[in-house]
Amino acid sequence: TSLSIKLLVFAAKPCIIRRMDAHFLDRHPRLRDSLGLIIFVVGVIIGTILINTFVFRSFGVQGPSMENTMHTNDRLIVDRLSVTIKQLQNKQYIPQRGQIIVFKNPNYNPTLGHDEYIVKRVIAFAGERVTVKNGVVTVYNSEHPNGFNPDTTVNKNEPKSPTSGDVDTKVSEGTVFVMGDNREGNFSCDSRNCMGNIPLYDIVGPVIARIFPFTQIRGF
Repeated sequence: TSLSIKLLVFAAKPCIIRRMDAHFLDRHPRLRDSLGLIIFVVGVIIGTILINTFVFRSFGVQGPSMENTMHTNDRLIVDRLSVTIKQLQNKQYIPQRGQIIVFKNPNYNPTLGHDEYIVKRVIAFAGERVTVKNGVVTVYNSEHPNGFNPDTTVNKNEPKSPTSGDVDTKVSEGTVFVMGDNREGNFSCDSRNCMGNIPLYDIVGPVIARIFPFTQIRGF
């Protein structure tokens, strides 16, 4: 009987030692699960911030300036990766002619209710001459000394016509000339009238898709 008692004592000791050596979180499973959830949430937040900053961003359209191409409450996806790659290369991102881009509003004033970001279409680049005469947009450069109409070529006739205004200007260095697609009257404040040329460093990125309304999903 004495021998049996000693064997039971020796058999119990390893169990006690293993329990004392257990990891703190193993002995507090609720705390472990809570910490795991917190780490997961923080990771999601950081990942979302990194994606929005360097990969893509989402913007909503407000106002009629891009009709009929875009309408109020349209949800857009903007490519940030192209801009990020250029920044990593220590170069300036330059969009393509005809691309629809989102950029910081040069007239932004939160106290007046201005939108911080604006969406418009790229018409011309630094060194090019832009004219608007009799409702027609013409761009002049070294490749087209006699000028060409971007709306009937690269813009695929998406912008409304005619284009209001009387413009004859040269695009300054480090900027782009932009217009809304709703060009009649004062529907679009852009480089023709009240916005001026847009600095390249203010460009958020090109619009690559409309994801809402679901019945009008398309790429750009």
